[in-house]
Amino acid sequence: MQRLYDFLRRHPAWVDGFWAVALFGISVFSGATVEEAKGTEPAAVTVPVVLLLSLVVALRRRMPERMLVLAVVVGLLQVVLDVATMPADFALLVIVYTVAAVGARWASRLALGAGLCAAPVAQVRWPLDNVSVAADIALVVFLTVPFVLAWVLGDSIRTRRAYFAQLEERAARLEKEREAQSKVAVAAERARIARELHDVVAHNVSVMVVQADGAAYVLDAAPDQAKKALETISSTGRQALAEMRRLLGVLRTGEHQEAGEYVPQPDVRQIEDLVEQCRESGLPVDFKIEGTPRPLPSGLELTAYRIVQEALTNTRKHGGPNTGASVRLVYFDDGLGLLVEDDGKGAPHELYEEGGFDGQGHGLIGMRERVGMVGGTLDAGPRPGGGFRISVLLPLKPAH
Repeated sequence: MQRLYDFLRRHPAWVDGFWAVALFGISVFSGATVEEAKGTEPAAVTVPVVLLLSLVVALRRRMPERMLVLAVVVGLLQVVLDVATMPADFALLVIVYTVAAVGARWASRLALGAGLCAAPVAQVRWPLDNVSVAADIALVVFLTVPFVLAWVLGDSIRTRRAYFAQLEERAARLEKEREAQSKVAVAAERARIARELHDVVAHNVSVMVVQADGAAYVLDAAPDQAKKALETISSTGRQALAEMRRLLGVLRTGEHQEAGEYVPQPDVRQIEDLVEQCRESGLPVDFKIEGTPRPLPSGLELTAYRIVQEALTNTRKHGGPNTGASVRLVYFDDGLGLLVEDDGKGAPHELYEEGGFDGQGHGLIGMRERVGMVGGTLDAGPRPGGGFRISVLLPLKPAH
């Protein structure tokens, strides 16, 4: 049955053709039987009328307005040529429904008017014998109701289709807007990351310049100090080159850093200060460091600081009352691990997507951009039993 239903939906013209043929056969047979019972030959005009009304049913979906006009003309011919009502007149009911559902507005109004006039005109043209006026009125009302119901059903289907079409259009528009907002957020976050890394690299270069000047000054008087300064320049230069490679991989748009003195960006050591600020603002935070702390590339430390900052900001915003948080920094041989959790009611995933530190980020989108830039991995989602968890692994050497 499902296959048959699908076939009928895919071939509506065949369905209409079948019903047109069936209506033609029933009408011709019924007309011939009536004429034979009356002892007269079938009228020559009956078959053309039946054929035209069957054509209305067959082509009602392809050209509803034209078929409505044809049905009205055929109905008037029936009245003029005295062709009494027959089963083929069911086509008038069908075309009224079709035009109300899919036809133009003017055609829908015409169909309603024709439906309201059909029964009174037929009753006047072919009155029943020995029937009171009240019975005639009741019969007219009874025969008019199907036309009104057909038009109301078709118009309601039109309204429903228009409503669903509007919903689909709105959903598509919202999806496009969300994609556009995500792209804008990614671009803005990349620009922010680029500016911060630019500051990191500029700070490292500034350190190299100062060390080089100092080495040149003490080269003759204190060779050991000059050697130490050169070693510092070498390590700082390698670190600056690594940061510059990462910087070149980030798409930076539009805005440029204004001229001025460059200052170091936050690093892992300042996470403890960040946690203390959260505690002072009323958010209990448990902070632990596992492993042996050691200097890390500036870009990696900046990424770790920003992720913790953003995660704790989201906890304050969306965690709910009486929420506690925990921050874990784990030093591995080949990288740094971060685990930020809260035990609050937790926010919907969409809020974390839309949130952001300082009101300028874009939640998890910004986190993923930062983590991806240094070749790390991020896992974020609700905790079992409530709350939210963000787990990050930042490798010392980004994967290629």
